[in-house]
Parts: sequence; C-alpha cells; structure tokens
Amino acid sequence: MAHRDAVPPFPERFNLCDDFLDRNLREGRGSKVALREGARARTYAQIAERAGRVAAALRRAGVRPEERVLIVLPDVLEFADAWFGTLRAGGVFAMVNPLLHREAYAEYLDYTKARVVVTHTDVLPAIGPAIRASRLCRTALVVGPDTGGFTPFEEALAAEDPGSVLAELEPTGPDDLAGWLFTSGSTGAPKACVHVHADFAFNAQVYASEVVGYCEQDVCLSVPKLFFGYATGTNLMFPFRFGGSSVLFPGRATADAIFEHVERFRPTLLTSVPTMINAMLRSPRMAGADLSCLRVCLSAGEALPPALYQEWRQRTGVEILDGIGSAEMFHIYVTSRFGDVMPGSLGRLVRGYEADIVDPAGDPVPEGEPGRMRIRGGSTAICYWGDRAKSVATFQGDTCTTADVFRRDSAGRFWYEGRDDDLLKVSGIWVSPLEIENCLLEHPAVAEVCVVGQEDEQALVKPLAFVVLQPGWPGSEATAAALKAHAKARIAPHKYPRWFEWRESLPKNDRGKVARKVLKAELDARSAR
Repeated sequence: MAHRDAVPPFPERFNLCDDFLDRNLREGRGSKVALREGARARTYAQIAERAGRVAAALRRAGVRPEERVLIVLPDVLEFADAWFGTLRAGGVFAMVNPLLHREAYAEYLDYTKARVVVTHTDVLPAIGPAIRASRLCRTALVVGPDTGGFTPFEEALAAEDPGSVLAELEPTGPDDLAGWLFTSGSTGAPKACVHVHADFAFNAQVYASEVVGYCEQDVCLSVPKLFFGYATGTNLMFPFRFGGSSVLFPGRATADAIFEHVERFRPTLLTSVPTMINAMLRSPRMAGADLSCLRVCLSAGEALPPALYQEWRQRTGVEILDGIGSAEMFHIYVTSRFGDVMPGSLGRLVRGYEADIVDPAGDPVPEGEPGRMRIRGGSTAICYWGDRAKSVATFQGDTCTTADVFRRDSAGRFWYEGRDDDLLKVSGIWVSPLEIENCLLEHPAVAEVCVVGQEDEQALVKPLAFVVLQPGWPGSEATAAALKAHAKARIAPHKYPRWFEWRESLPKNDRGKVARKVLKAELDARSAR
C-alpha cells in the first residue's frame, strides 16, 4: 500500500494556500483572528486578501510556478502573507534564519537562485549588500520602516488588486513543488530538502490531527521561529489547517518572553525544545507562573532527558509529547502520545510511516540493537537540491535513511541514541553521549551538559563533559568527583566522564539545540596546538 493511502486521496488540483488558508473562509472563519503579534492582529480574511496581493506582486516581479522565493523574516504577521502568497502564486518557499551574516545570505541567494526576496528592516544590514551583489535576485520586498532603497512591502501590496488575474490561485497539483526545508547543517553546509504540496498536508492529518488533536479552539505559541520547519508546522500550518490561531513574536525566545506571552495570550499549545523547558524550570518566574491554559507542550529538535520530563510534569501538570522529525520528512514521524508516554522514549511511529533500524550495510538489526533509522512515509522529500550523490545515498523513493541512531524495543517504542557521527567508541564499545548526559542531568548540580569524546594520553577516546552548574554548586574537583561517582553508580563503568569543563552556558545553533559540533571543534583546535 502506498503511504499516501493513509489519508484521503488528494484532488487533481491541490494548493496548500487553499487547503490551509482559504478553506477557513469557506468554513465561516473569515472574521476570526488567526494571528497575533503584540498589539497587532490579523483575521483569516485579512491574511487571505494580503496573500492574494503578495501573489500578484510576485508574479509582477517575474516569479513563475516552481521558482523559489527567499523568505528572510522574523516572526511577524507579514511572514504568513509572504508564505501563503508564494504558494498562491505557485512559487516555492525557501525560509532562512533572519539572524545570519552577509556571507551566509550570499550563499543562500546563489543556492536558491531566487528572483525575489521578502525580508525585513532589521535584516537589511546583513542581507542588503548580498542582494545588491546577487547575480539573479531582481526584487527585494522589505517589511518595516527602513527599506534601504528596496521596494516597501506594503507599497507593493497596495499596488495590487486581490481580485485580479495576477492574484488568482495557481492550479497546482499535490505533487507540484511547494517548499524547501533546510537541514540544520550539522554535518556541513545546510542543504535544501525539496517537498511537494501533498507532503505538508499528509503530516498535518496523521500527526497534527490524529496525534496532537489540533482544533479550532487552539491558541498556539512557539519557542522555535517560523523559518524552522518544526515551527512552520506547529505554529502556522497546523493551526491554520484546523481553524485555530497562533501567537508570534519577533524577538529572541527566552524563558521570560515565553512566560510573558503565556500570561498575555493564554495559549493552549506550546511548541518547545528541551533547552527551553530546562530554562523555564530554572527561571525564578516558574514558581509563580500560571500555565493552566496549556493542554500540551510539544518537544522536538533534541533529546528530552527523562529527568527534565518528570520535573516539568511534576511542577506544571502539563503533558509533553516528545517526538522526532527532520527536514527530509518535513515533520514528526515518531512521537509519544497522550496516555502513552514513557520518559526517555520518543514513542511510536505516526500512522502512515514505517521504519527499520539498519546496520551500515542497510540490513535490519535485531530488536533492541542500535542502528540508523530508515523511515518511509507520505511526506518524504524528493531530493537534496543540487546534491545528487547525497540524494542517492539518503533517498530511495519514499524512504529516507537518516543519520540518527535508534533502537526499537519489543513494544514498538523508539529510543534515540544520537547521530551516528556523535557516538563514541570507549573501551572498544560504542557509547551514546545522550545516555551519559541523561545520567548527569539526574544529579542536582547539573543544569545543562554536553558530552563529547577526547583522546587521553594513550590516544584512546574517553568522554568529556561540558557542564553548566546549578546556582550554588562550585566548579571544583569535589563537584567533579561527585559527578563521576554518580555516573559510575548508574551506568556502565567505562561510560563515566573522565574530565569536566565548567561553562556559564553552552553554544546553541539556530534551532535552539546545543551545538555539539562547536564544542567538538574547540577540542580539535586545542589538540592541534
């Protein structure tokens, strides 16, 4: 059976702008507020009208079906206008972090070959020079007061008629190109995973509806920003598909910012990551926070330590549904569920997905043994754009062989062991850094930790732990000895960290994950001296 059979068949003509946005007008929600950003708000009808104007402006600027539009925006209302307008015109959205440097934007412009960029005043100092130097980019639509000589976004929209031919919905089909989702670049420069319209709609049904239960009453708030596919799904696509609403904020996601937005907007669904769950629990505001509005917290992006899950549940009473997805598969394909959460496990497969745990030769491993996940389902990307070798190695039809290492137990639950290039071979045995990190996080001294491998005097790899300590704990030999004793009592003796380095904070990537590769590079640079 084809995996797309897990959802009703898609019609011959299918466009995500219609499925996620326009259907709300047909179902009577045109006057409902769909997005809030501070004091600003937009209804479904207003967003639909503005998406039509964006589509017309893009077509006037020369964008043709299946051509990329580069969206470089913070989480402002105009993100939805640009995103839906691109799809309405038949274009392909390519979303990029608005906090990058000029060199990175030049690379993205060259890679996407975008004719049009939609960006923001705050991004212009970095992206403006890259746009001017671009060989192919012809138009930049800029949101905000200072447009740097480029076209003001509102001026471009005001010049268009939302009822014109230029604003009409492009008659795309379910297998037409819709969006590029960039990998996190954990093993090199980010690459674009190319997705079609049906990929996003498929996961919206089998995960968003059937697992999380998105509905018209939901108010959604996200820690990750909209350029990240995890948040594009949970805080834009999914609430729109089921008639809910979302809260956006353009600033940095901090524990204070989340507490403030929860207090002001009373969301029912919080999209988060373990780093922020930990930050909220450590915040002095936690004791007085009222989180009773939340019906669920979603977690993905990095492993959720069992100790963190248990503390959150104990202190808030709010369930966390942990899961794993990827740019290659668009969104979450393994997840825990209400009433079926086992701390430390990511849960079971989402309906419509199948998986094998395989060895380096691609053969399934015995139950309980670790290996790479080979996942297949109705949202698998077509390829990595511009990288045939990597595409062939990763994608086989609707199957994707990931770099993530899992084991599956007899109950069908999946347990994450890390990425295959993160595993350490200690005393001749493969060791998952996550197992050591989860063990250390159970000690009251540890707030955050990242474990990497370092060679000892005999050039043998042993675990080193970078640790952020809880207030009141000194970075001392005595603390290190206590943590070693704690680890030795709970995990196999060869796995305990031989060294500890105390840090005020750990580096994070643009997805909010601890940047393990930055710490690895630091150690490599040290050893090369």
